[in-house]
Amino acid sequence: MKLSLFSRYAFFVGCILVTLICLPLLDHHPWLWSLTILTGLLSLLGVYDLIQSRHSIRRNYPVLGNIRYLVEFVRPELRQYLLEGDDDKLPFSRAQRSLVYARAKDQNSAKPFGTLIDVYEPGFEFINHSMCPKAVQEHQGFRVKIGGPQCSQPYSASIFNISAMSFGALSANAIRALNKGAKLGGFAHDTGEGSISPYHREFGGDLIWELGSGYFGCRTPDGHFDPVRFAEQAKDPQVKMIEIKLSQGAKPGHGGILPAHKVTAEIAETRGVPRGQDCISPSSHSAFSTPLELLAFIQQLRELSGGKPVGFKLCLGHPWEFMGIAKAMLESGIVPDFIVVDGKEGGTGAAPLEFSNHIGVPLREGLLFVHNTLVGLNLRDKIKIGASGKIVSAFDIASVLAIGADWANSARGFMFAVGCVQSQSCHTNKCPTGVATQDKLRQRALVVPEKAERVRNFHHNTLHTLAEMMAAAGLDHPDQLEGKHLVRRTSSTEVRLFSQIHVFLKPGELLQERIEGDFYARVWHMARSDSFEPASVELESLARSSRSLDSEPVMS
Repeated sequence: MKLSLFSRYAFFVGCILVTLICLPLLDHHPWLWSLTILTGLLSLLGVYDLIQSRHSIRRNYPVLGNIRYLVEFVRPELRQYLLEGDDDKLPFSRAQRSLVYARAKDQNSAKPFGTLIDVYEPGFEFINHSMCPKAVQEHQGFRVKIGGPQCSQPYSASIFNISAMSFGALSANAIRALNKGAKLGGFAHDTGEGSISPYHREFGGDLIWELGSGYFGCRTPDGHFDPVRFAEQAKDPQVKMIEIKLSQGAKPGHGGILPAHKVTAEIAETRGVPRGQDCISPSSHSAFSTPLELLAFIQQLRELSGGKPVGFKLCLGHPWEFMGIAKAMLESGIVPDFIVVDGKEGGTGAAPLEFSNHIGVPLREGLLFVHNTLVGLNLRDKIKIGASGKIVSAFDIASVLAIGADWANSARGFMFAVGCVQSQSCHTNKCPTGVATQDKLRQRALVVPEKAERVRNFHHNTLHTLAEMMAAAGLDHPDQLEGKHLVRRTSSTEVRLFSQIHVFLKPGELLQERIEGDFYARVWHMARSDSFEPASVELESLARSSRSLDSEPVMS
């Protein structure tokens, strides 16, 4: 016990002894000043460690116990730069980040000496190539017309766009760089739910205005939707589409709060909220509470905007809720112009760990369910579908287009393009690269003209690679991609086409008495157009037949 006590306090006692021994000798040996100051400060630190009450380790190991907290403090950086493997996805691997950085800088992103991926590992995916490759097409033609029969101002969008990120979450310079890059490259920039800031307007890039539950930029003083203020902003020619945010992939069903001390004068003016008060994003909308009311709200926004495309974004949750919206489309005759499916793997500035890890449907399953529902109701040709969630490469884009998406959005990919290093400090206001901070000094590090070029380069080079992949597969345009073109390894000895793995409904199949795949049929009968609640009789039926779901593909 005495030995243990000595080892715990030895360094602390040694610092005190060295200090006491050196003090009388300073006049004769000036070189001892540095040593005395150092050991004296460490001695004071040790005294503080003994009397503080927050950290037990520091009380038991004065001075030396601080090493533990120092190492813990620098652990993320040590892991990222020294210990992390190229394919450790935390949440994006070094290989993924390096690919974005190279393409954003317009550098050669070719890989020498072969793949580092284990192609016999289950989960490996690839595109089958053709023995008769096509000529590589100009990717500028990779666009999709968004706007159904009820829209009078359709928008021709790139198949790769900037996903929703708000001013407030991102710095002014990051918003500037993203929007200028979008303008240079001819693609769209989603505002996020924080409304349209002056920095979104500065360079005139195409905007998708996202309308969240806080109705920022078009709200009454008590936080409800203001149609007059909405119309004023929505009719701006720079605003090309309106997107109602129902839920977000990283934290579906969870509201948000921007603390009062972070609500700057600029943010308050942009969002239309009072300065000095917490800025609240409720977990649900006040403008509607049923599927039919949602569609009426969509129609109202379309009229107020002068006929621009209006749709909604969601991370799929209860499947009967989305089918309830689809059922309301059939009953009301109102259809959204587009739907953006966000996957639970999507990013956010901050979210409870349990929400990020365990709530929400992953992108591919959610996308396929939405696509199948619309196909099964003969609505797919009227509604375009976007996909968002951990998309940074040309193959990522191809993989979602093959199972039902018309275009893809990326948030963190474009964050990397403007300099993000995945420090995961977005919620601290201390972003080291000036991307996710409101600190004026920190965001000065982000030079807008240079980063805007990188945004344009990343978009251009990614779509150019996609064009090369399409040519290799014998296709002229990404809209020709189908499940039969992509392959996944399901075991060490078997690969299967996406069309073999996933269930794809036939047009109108949900409108028939019986369809292939009882899951869709049961959920369809559970769906209600007048409520997001399921029909109780069908819910009980689903519970009774739950045993069959163990072996039945659900949203695969």
